[in-house]
Amino acid sequence: MSPFMNDINKQPLKTWMVVLCAGIYPVLFYVGNNYSLVNSWGHVVFFTLSFFILPLIGAELGARLLKKKLGLRWAELWLSFLGFGLFFFFFKVTLLEAPHRKITVLIIFLALIYAYFLSKHHRKLMVLQGLMGLLALFPLIGQIYHNLSLSESWKEIQKEVLNLELKVKPNIYLIQPDGLVNFSEMNRGYYQDQDTTFKSELNQLGFTHYPDFRSNYASTLSSNSALMMMKHHYYNFGENFSEALDARECIVSKNHVLTILKNNGYQSNLISQAPYLLVNHPKLGFDRTNFDFDDIGYLSKGFNLKANITNDLDQFLEEAPVGPQFYFIEFFNPGHIAGRRENSLGAQKERDLWLESMERGQVTIRDLVRLIQHRDPEGLIILLADHGGFVGLDYTNQIYTKTQDRDLIYSIFSSQLSIKWPKDLKPEQPINFTTSVNIFRLLLAHLSQNQSIGLDLESDASYVILNDEQYKGVYEYIDTHGAVNCKKVEQ
Repeated sequence: MSPFMNDINKQPLKTWMVVLCAGIYPVLFYVGNNYSLVNSWGHVVFFTLSFFILPLIGAELGARLLKKKLGLRWAELWLSFLGFGLFFFFFKVTLLEAPHRKITVLIIFLALIYAYFLSKHHRKLMVLQGLMGLLALFPLIGQIYHNLSLSESWKEIQKEVLNLELKVKPNIYLIQPDGLVNFSEMNRGYYQDQDTTFKSELNQLGFTHYPDFRSNYASTLSSNSALMMMKHHYYNFGENFSEALDARECIVSKNHVLTILKNNGYQSNLISQAPYLLVNHPKLGFDRTNFDFDDIGYLSKGFNLKANITNDLDQFLEEAPVGPQFYFIEFFNPGHIAGRRENSLGAQKERDLWLESMERGQVTIRDLVRLIQHRDPEGLIILLADHGGFVGLDYTNQIYTKTQDRDLIYSIFSSQLSIKWPKDLKPEQPINFTTSVNIFRLLLAHLSQNQSIGLDLESDASYVILNDEQYKGVYEYIDTHGAVNCKKVEQ
């Protein structure tokens, strides 16, 4: 044994070091792998209290009591037990969101065995835990520095747009099903669904469909942040992450759409099937939401809670104050195929599951539209998907590998857009809705009767991040005219 390790073994166990070494790696591992979910000051306080301060208090009280009653040896056994048990307990909590009872019992049992037979080696375990923490810390520091150094200039927009005065102010209902491909793509490519029943139902309800509409980005967060900011972020030109920086804040906190609507007297309402957009506890820019931060927790990934959005919308409509209302209603059907290779059942089976989920999503849309028509027949209803369903791929993460297959690319970006215009608001000339980044520019220009605002549009190109060895970075997959492309975006 080295002199260093001999010296370590002679040192008495210090409570604060035992707790710190036990908690440092699980915390840093979780934060490093879920940074966009835990980047609030509330999370900092939560992790500090839950993983360090409270365990430290318990460990110190236990050690002092055992030392006083039974002697130093029992205090050392107690700290060894905690150092081993807390490490694996914390790690399991960060993986599962909540510790499974059987796993917790197993950890306690193993910690007892360890403390009884191997406590004299615990200082070695602490060294290993500390080294693991350092290995997790350095890339996290780099990630934080990288994110903090990114420019926010992409969020800037013309003052004349922000100061837009709306001439007509209907209640606006933005219904967003996750991953619903456009009708124009449904009967071709890898989807090959010939059932037009749902489209016919929307026709009868007075919806106008916009074929070949698509998203600009390939995920809920990246697409919606561009939608609500009315600007391109180009994934912040990042090569190591698939989302835009502060995407949730751009969607639910402060964005140009909410600013314009607020300036025109609108109250804003966020109704979601699950608190996916709220998991990092962002400051809310919406006036009302159907989830409370206290119910979400600090280790949630956003799908541990489910709400009945039709019932919640009904309640919001019942309690709505006087004045125009904006409702952002989000749910997660049909969604998209399996995310990772290990979870995939193969392209054909994933397609079948997606079609089944699409049918469930159509039921939700029917319920929402019927409710709105009953309660607010002159409301402006926008049915807008965030992106496509990725059908044809084995799993969604395949998008990070280059392809020029037109049908695969459109399977990623094609998204449904159908609008039910109030009788007096239907445009005399069709509006050229092409991609989500320009939806609100064109819509608000129409409501303001100021068509010049709608002329200064963002590019209608669609972008993806590639991780191939040969192709790495942000690429334009579809150009502004709808042609398949694979052109790298230079900063």
